[in-house]
Amino acid sequence: MLQSIEGIYKDGKVELAELPSDVSESRVIVTFLETKISLQNQQMMKFGMFSGNKQSTEEDFSIAEFHGDKEDYLDWSAK
Repeated sequence: MLQSIEGIYKDGKVELAELPSDVSESRVIVTFLETKISLQNQQMMKFGMFSGNKQSTEEDFSIAEFHGDKEDYLDWSAK
């Protein structure tokens, strides 16, 4: 009897979404379906990707902080 069970291939292993019924050992055929882009691959930056001898400081983050756009004439001050 053939059974189809969904699973995920990750790091050289197949993880099944559920256990097959009445099967303790069997030959299998694995078919790779259309690859879904994982959330991790959608990230533009990853922790440590620019690491080197110089690490970011709190001052670096305060320099990059958004303080509003003077040309939009909106009040961006925190209240």
